[in-house]
Amino acid sequence: MGEAFIPVGALGEGFAPDSNALEPTDDLSGARFALDLDGLRELAIGDNVASWGAHRDVPVRVTSIRDGLYLVDGVAGEVSTTFVLDTDAGLVTLVEGALPGPEARAESAYNRVRRGADPTGVTALIAHGAFRGSSTARHGPTDELVGLRNRYTYSPNEVYEHIYLSAERYTWHCLSGVEQGLADTDRCHHIAIREQLTLFVWREKIVPTLGLILVDLDGLRTDGKIFGNDGFDTCSLVNFPAGARAEIVNRTAHPASEG
Repeated sequence: MGEAFIPVGALGEGFAPDSNALEPTDDLSGARFALDLDGLRELAIGDNVASWGAHRDVPVRVTSIRDGLYLVDGVAGEVSTTFVLDTDAGLVTLVEGALPGPEARAESAYNRVRRGADPTGVTALIAHGAFRGSSTARHGPTDELVGLRNRYTYSPNEVYEHIYLSAERYTWHCLSGVEQGLADTDRCHHIAIREQLTLFVWREKIVPTLGLILVDLDGLRTDGKIFGNDGFDTCSLVNFPAGARAEIVNRTAHPASEG
């Protein structure tokens, strides 16, 4: 246990016992949302399934970290698909993630950066929109987490820390659990959803992984998921819930650059 990189499926098995992930809700069962979102016109949610665009009855998990705010998450084909819905503000953000194929996995991070690409082959498309006719506002980038060092307790056995270095880079470190002792610095994205509530998305480069959590600095908890392959392969997929109790360990403030 620990100090060896493991497939995402094994990570999910470690996270599962006595998890702090939120329980699913049926608040949105039967709801339909008319959208103005990157060409999407409607999102319809049933009992543990959702339909949008060309996708019909995709199994989803629906959770709510705050009143009127919902995470609708599933996998459509081979694409991780997550809607963040603010039903009070009438706003929506969509995150679509994909894992690299065999050729991309075989290319080293060194060769990727030599040709100007990200070190990771995991991709994430992030689009912001609104319920049709409800708002001209949109979710957008934020630096609220930058400078924080947070500790996340996903279960009695799984504890990690995140150090938010910049708008594009963060460091994760497993303090206890199946990855104990492991750490890395990876590509990330920060999106402001509400006051003291950030959608944080990361893309790992060693074991291809897409992670996504809502970080609630007011309630000091998170809600989200981790998506990857069940084993060290390109075929089997796993998409498991990841929610944690949060602690702010410290905050680092860097002086503004001059000139």
